[in-house]
Amino acid sequence: MQKELEFYLQHRKKLLAFRYIGFLTGWDAQTEAAAGSIAADSAYLATISQMEYELSTDPQLEQCVDVLYEQRNNLDETLRHEIEVMHKEIADTKKIPAEQYVAFNELTAKAYPVYVQAKQTNDFALFCPYLEKIVDYCRNLTVWLGTDTVKGYDVLLDMYEPHYTQVKYDVFFDVLRQRLVPFVRQKTANVPPVPAWAQQRFDVDKQRQFCKYIRKAMCFDDNFGVMKESEHPFTSGMGTDDVRITTHYYENDLVSSIFSVIHETGHATYERQVDPRLNDTLCGGGASLGLHESQSRFYENIVGRSLAFWQAHFAKLQQIFAPQLDGVTVQQFVAYINRAQASFVRTEADELTYPLHIMLRYEVEQALIGGKLQVKDLPAYWNERFTQYFGITPPTDTLGVLQDVHWAYGEMGYFPTYALGSAIASQLYHAMNKDFDVEASLLSGSTQQINRWLGEHVHKYGSAKYPDEILRLATGEDFDPNYYVDYLISKYSN
Repeated sequence: MQKELEFYLQHRKKLLAFRYIGFLTGWDAQTEAAAGSIAADSAYLATISQMEYELSTDPQLEQCVDVLYEQRNNLDETLRHEIEVMHKEIADTKKIPAEQYVAFNELTAKAYPVYVQAKQTNDFALFCPYLEKIVDYCRNLTVWLGTDTVKGYDVLLDMYEPHYTQVKYDVFFDVLRQRLVPFVRQKTANVPPVPAWAQQRFDVDKQRQFCKYIRKAMCFDDNFGVMKESEHPFTSGMGTDDVRITTHYYENDLVSSIFSVIHETGHATYERQVDPRLNDTLCGGGASLGLHESQSRFYENIVGRSLAFWQAHFAKLQQIFAPQLDGVTVQQFVAYINRAQASFVRTEADELTYPLHIMLRYEVEQALIGGKLQVKDLPAYWNERFTQYFGITPPTDTLGVLQDVHWAYGEMGYFPTYALGSAIASQLYHAMNKDFDVEASLLSGSTQQINRWLGEHVHKYGSAKYPDEILRLATGEDFDPNYYVDYLISKYSN
């Protein structure tokens, strides 16, 4: 086994190097590269993906992993988990035809700038041919990777959240439909008007200044990450020492950039607090998208929309935006950022209505992958379902089916993890409050105590354990969506 282990460890360095290339090229495409250059670069990206595919399916690697997998009980816990995951990934990758794998990576590289143009010009027809090919590939994935127990849309769901299938998600969303949807309708029936102070134009440079301040309040060390701008805010990085985020500034919306920065810094905090010893393994980074989203939603909503948080930071916001916020009280500001109303854009949705946006996307993906819905019919289907959920109809595709970037990257099966993450955040909040008063800790002006608890109970494991195991270790329980509904009903009843 020693010979196989030595080969594997050397090969792993090469795999990590390709991850690094993928991180840098993806970051560049969304933050720095001119739109016209991305299409030209796609041929190089296709070559890189071809090389990565060959590296990942190297017969000698497969032989070594097979040996290590058979003797995995003789490995340390972290390496054993890594080999189990690698064994499955090699088997799955081999099932994907190499030419299809390479063509798909080239397709998504070209699709992103087209998607951005389509969104900015409200032109779904421009993006439609690309999305049709992306959906076809995802349908093919369910055939290539399907097993007797995991098939159809479940194949895609399992790629983003291990051990979660439609059966489990259906139970989760049924709880939301039964307990939360009636409450949401009640609370959004009479929405107070947007206050006059929030309808002003807010200087972007001042927004940047406050967002940098918030990053410091969340204890993020800028020596290990940067903050830039992109069409769609995201977090990216490599290991614990290079964690980058983006945001998007709107002059007519003061709070959009603030909460995207809090959200993305939540992701970044998770990455930064992984045990550094995992950096040179394939077990670094977050355990899953759902668990990752639980961290960003925890900071964005449970922390960032609390009164205690703004009692510590509202004076700074008023100082930067004087005289625009003169006369506005912290209670008025907190009431505004917690307004619950039906709205078109998921990323701008309030905490209460947010899960409805995810349920819509879950149903859309089920229909697309199941062949019950064709891409050309997607805008009409989206608008019909959206109207049923929210009582309002998107006036444009930009505010409707084109609002999210995920499908341009082929990320189908991803969206349900957002709702799952919000629910996990509530369960972690319940457990955390057993150890200390979370809101009271925020009056200090820092998230240090929260960071420390999450680092010890969630972050340090990286992806060396499965997410459901980490949740059990942190809370002593399996996932329970009722904590989420209880939290929302309690908060919005008050």
